[in-house]
Amino acid sequence: MKPKVVLTRKLPDVTETRMRELFDADLSALDTPLSPDALIAAMQEADVLVPTVTDKLTADIISQAGERLKLIASFGTGVDHIDLAAAKEKGITVTNTPGVLSEDTADVAMALILSVPRRLVEGDGRARSGNWTGWSPTGMLGHRINGKRLGIIGMGQIGQAIARRARGFGMSVHYHNRNAVHPAIEAELEATYWDDLDEMLRRMDIVSVNCPFTDATKGLVSAERLALMPEHAYLVNTARGEIVDEIALAQALEAGAIAGAGLDGYADEPSIPESLRALNNVVMLPHIGSATIEGRHAMGDKVIINIQTFLDGHTPPDRVLAAML
Repeated sequence: MKPKVVLTRKLPDVTETRMRELFDADLSALDTPLSPDALIAAMQEADVLVPTVTDKLTADIISQAGERLKLIASFGTGVDHIDLAAAKEKGITVTNTPGVLSEDTADVAMALILSVPRRLVEGDGRARSGNWTGWSPTGMLGHRINGKRLGIIGMGQIGQAIARRARGFGMSVHYHNRNAVHPAIEAELEATYWDDLDEMLRRMDIVSVNCPFTDATKGLVSAERLALMPEHAYLVNTARGEIVDEIALAQALEAGAIAGAGLDGYADEPSIPESLRALNNVVMLPHIGSATIEGRHAMGDKVIINIQTFLDGHTPPDRVLAAML
């Protein structure tokens, strides 16, 4: 008998088709998150649950999982939506899909790094308005990024991918990380390491947030740290929204304490504070950092490999342990 695999949301057709071939896959026709009750029901009948980052698997929900459930194969890189301690206590293995979204997310980060200083979205609106009066020597002036200092918070795979792109645009790369990266990587990227985040923020023209969301990074970019940034500086966040104090960011943007921001993640998605939405010096994207066809297919492949490896009695290649975070 094929193992019961329950998907919580609609996934790419190629992924769903392969899952039906390999498993007794219960597909979802809906592209909306399951309710807590629906999640519990799914976990009581499944051998394997395939959730996404929008499914909040709390300790209470996990405690009600059926005895059959032994694997949560998450379709996504982040695992802050899963209570890992509760899963461990219940004897449930957790996997994710790391390493396949770095280039896609770096593309979006670089797009924001370009869009905000050069006022591209504002310019698009002006061109579409019908009120554009033509080229002007002082019209729509922004800032070049060539020669500017980019400070990357979190120099993992995504941070390094952004650094490579930034070097191509003639930017100077700086970074803050728990530890310095390997000297060979640092040399390749011509990157400068700062062990003190505050000192780095004081000196950067653009700051890119790329660290994982953990208890230690929640609210990392606080009102106090935003106040350290120069008035001409820009903040770009393609990581989790909870890492940045959104209210403090909106206040800093409105007051001109920093020049602008580019965001692709929010603390309470899909809700975005009105104080941010009302500003014209912030570019906001609807969490599309990883939204490429190629990336989604690669994520699906990783989910299937993790499930099959686990069912074959081996440790899945992308097993998540709390100690790793």
